[in-house]
Amino acid sequence: MAGTASQSSRNGAPGEGQRPVWSRDFALFFVARAVARLGDTMLPVALAAGLLQHGYGAGAVGLAMAATAAAFAGLVVFGGVIADRFSTRKLMIGADLVRLGTQALAAALFFSGHVVLWEICAIGFVNGVAGAVFQPGVASTVPRLASDIQGANGAIRVAESAAQLAGPAVAGLLVGFASPGGVFAAHAATYAVSAVCLLLLRLPAPTPESRAAGRGSKAFRADLVEGWREFRSRTWLWGVIAVWCLYMIAVWGPTVPLVATEVVQQHGPRAYGLVNSALGAGTVVGGLIALRLRPRRMLRAGAIALIGFAAFPASVGAGLDVPVMAAGAAVAGAGMSFWGVMWATSVQTQVPPDVLNRIHAYDVAGSLAMMPVGQALAGPAASVLGADHVLLVAGLMSFVVCASLLAIPAVRGLVRADAPPTGGPDRTAMPEPTRAETT
Repeated sequence: MAGTASQSSRNGAPGEGQRPVWSRDFALFFVARAVARLGDTMLPVALAAGLLQHGYGAGAVGLAMAATAAAFAGLVVFGGVIADRFSTRKLMIGADLVRLGTQALAAALFFSGHVVLWEICAIGFVNGVAGAVFQPGVASTVPRLASDIQGANGAIRVAESAAQLAGPAVAGLLVGFASPGGVFAAHAATYAVSAVCLLLLRLPAPTPESRAAGRGSKAFRADLVEGWREFRSRTWLWGVIAVWCLYMIAVWGPTVPLVATEVVQQHGPRAYGLVNSALGAGTVVGGLIALRLRPRRMLRAGAIALIGFAAFPASVGAGLDVPVMAAGAAVAGAGMSFWGVMWATSVQTQVPPDVLNRIHAYDVAGSLAMMPVGQALAGPAASVLGADHVLLVAGLMSFVVCASLLAIPAVRGLVRADAPPTGGPDRTAMPEPTRAETT
């Protein structure tokens, strides 16, 4: 079942012509993702500078970030079921409008000087709920807009990376010359632009394989169960997610808030903007490489590239100069970006389209489940060990994570869905003969 469905999802629905990457509708989606990413990369600067300015420390920054991540990770699975039952475009527009309102409220709080941690966390929680509704539709939108799914993912990654390159620098300037409230106001505006682009978007009709969803709570639970069954039947999928839980606790979770607070406290918000912009420049390079390099075993290549992320927390933890930290961030960004394209393309081409939103939701939920834990523990760990030591450990754990990915046979051996056979039996489908190993 999985092999047949994924074949049609990567080659287009029956009777459907090949869709080029660039079209009016893909350009709108491209702009929507780029602008939204611009705002998202401005947010850590605003939170770090704004909360520090009002007397809070690294623990408060971690908690504010964890509130969003916890809501998102806890509810995105339900968002996946909803996305498979309703119009993904309308759901994404609604989520953008909600976040437009919450970020406008945050801007008003910072402009007024009335900043209370629980209010900022509550706003972050609502943003996380909206993100949980928005994100599942992204996975199924890309295959409906372009046949070259890796090319489309690579182009979107470059756009998001370019936004990441500009976002922190713009945020640093806004904080330095205006206030953190100005960053939140700009962030709200990016959601407005994204909503307008999605409103103008015309999506092709779903593939014939997409089934009509039943109604009622029993049907909803059945959809959840079906999504989980499809998820666990693919060893490469749940194997990566299991390793990613370790990555979120030991690497990404502590890196984001601790790098922000360390660089802002030692070198100022403009330096943090420079370092994060270097991270964005690296992700642009990684996305461009992913546009051209098409390895037969995508996850193996992506895991090897991901080793480069260790340079980011390690350089900050070692207390190196800002240019060296920026170089480490660039290497980290390239590795992370290349892995991201390889992973997204693998999911979108190996999974049946009628369950893709749910599978993507389980993927996102599993990937991020431990991130709020890592972020929430960042402050206490830094108090006990020192932020620099925690970041050095995060750099070391990056190597452990990549080695763990490569140690899983189903991950390192997964053959891309559109790979030509190399002789003998057809290898374009799954490399394993049994359903339990349809990975």
